[in-house]
Amino acid sequence: MLKNDPAEVLACLVKEYLRKQKVDKRSLCEVYLDFPPEEEFGDLSLSIALKLARDFKKPPREIAESILAYLNREIKNTAIKNDIESMRIAGGGFINFFLAPNYFSRVIKEIIKRGDDFGRSRFGKRKKILVEFVSANPTGTLSVAHARQAAVGDSLCNILEFIGFNVKREYYINDEGNQIKLLGESIAARLRQLQGVPQELPPGGYAGETICDIAKEILGRPGKAEENNAYFSEYGVSYILKIIKQELKDFGVAFDCWYSQKQMAKSACIERVIRRLRDKGVIYDKEGAIWFKSSSYGDDKDRVVKKSDASYTYLAPDIAYHQDKYRRGFHRLINLWGPDHHGYISRLKAAVQALGKDADSLTIIIVQLVTIFRGNQPLPMSTRKGQYISLREILDEVGPEASRFFFLMRRTSAHLDFDLELAKSQTPENPVYYVQYAYARICSILRKAHPAAKRSPAGLSLLKQAEELRVMRKLWQFPSVLQNCYKNNDPFFITVYLQEIAVLLHRFYEQHRVLGEDAGLSAARIALISAAASVIKNGLRLLGISAPEKM
Repeated sequence: MLKNDPAEVLACLVKEYLRKQKVDKRSLCEVYLDFPPEEEFGDLSLSIALKLARDFKKPPREIAESILAYLNREIKNTAIKNDIESMRIAGGGFINFFLAPNYFSRVIKEIIKRGDDFGRSRFGKRKKILVEFVSANPTGTLSVAHARQAAVGDSLCNILEFIGFNVKREYYINDEGNQIKLLGESIAARLRQLQGVPQELPPGGYAGETICDIAKEILGRPGKAEENNAYFSEYGVSYILKIIKQELKDFGVAFDCWYSQKQMAKSACIERVIRRLRDKGVIYDKEGAIWFKSSSYGDDKDRVVKKSDASYTYLAPDIAYHQDKYRRGFHRLINLWGPDHHGYISRLKAAVQALGKDADSLTIIIVQLVTIFRGNQPLPMSTRKGQYISLREILDEVGPEASRFFFLMRRTSAHLDFDLELAKSQTPENPVYYVQYAYARICSILRKAHPAAKRSPAGLSLLKQAEELRVMRKLWQFPSVLQNCYKNNDPFFITVYLQEIAVLLHRFYEQHRVLGEDAGLSAARIALISAAASVIKNGLRLLGISAPEKM
């Protein structure tokens, strides 16, 4: 946000008014200003009057009139007194605010001044956040579902860092348990087949080409270690992890830590955390198993952490893992999971509370699945049958940047249809191409501009045309878009925002020339598109996508 941003100052004034009316803290938290969907409703809109109608026992419009009267008195004593052109009540109680053009001129100057840092803030106060994402079991290469989680997680980390948080990225390696045992059995079966011995895959075994490749490599190794299931499992995990790490690197995703469940188990921290919870009275024995009293913390029933055969359930190492996250000093934990883990949220939230932490310190984001289309035909995906579309195939066919943008084009909570042909096309119908072309077009104009016209953003008061003002208003919204990404834990909003800027720029070019006969107006328009270039570049960078100067 800019210093003395009207939205912040207005929100503070409204909160002051409500405190004098002795409203509760919940209502104060709901005071925020939105960007209206239509120009006729101004630059900012406040809807708190509608929410307070029940508490105040008054019509929303009457409440809005009282708030507006207070603002009219108090705004004269603030730094934004000249930035508000008018304030009006609309509909059943909305208060709409219209900002003065001179304010947007200052915004353009600020964007040019800050350049690559426009939108960067200290909002996060360097609080430590650990984001765990992808964390695919090392039983096969990454699918498009994992790719979407990678794009969302990495972009979200970029945004959180940009607004002032101390962020670490982590990949949890589930390298022991039944699935890893099944991996070893699948490799063993393929190896026997290569040796000419009839052998069926184990029930539910992994059938992908990667398993055959692992078996071939083992068969070709001189001086092999003793061939048992533990050996095959360990070899398979190591082989597949190398592939996963390379795929993520090629996708532009790097992790600060690869956390091994197997190594964690060796440290005995699972036993320690269970003893700790037993000391707190939330672990008990029943029917030969060990149970966690998760129902005491909002779960629908208690959960087994250690079965009667002495093996741990998934919950036991997860509790120990999250205990270790807090031990490492993180203030907030964010986990990105697939939709098949949705039912697991309540029990892990219960575990966090049992560990003495606030349930809100753990945020679990469910990233919905992806359907890949080729020629209007959806392609099947099944990890164990080996018939899924992999991240590698997407990278080879579409490339990392277009892929990342497409994976982020829908809310993480919404299913995503990925059109391969559209993602590969270099046409305005391709959203990422459209946005990158908007940036490249600005660069082309700036290369043609006279150096004197690019020295300083002067004469911005000349920008009075509707198309110019629309671009200015949209650029001003960038810091708020980042805040929206933070509040919703979703980078999706940047993809929408960048497309909106591109549309406004193309409409501006249709009506106006940047480099014209009027030197003063040309200089002002150069400043405008230079500011737009900075914002587009910053937005793309946060998504892990380049801003090419030529296309």
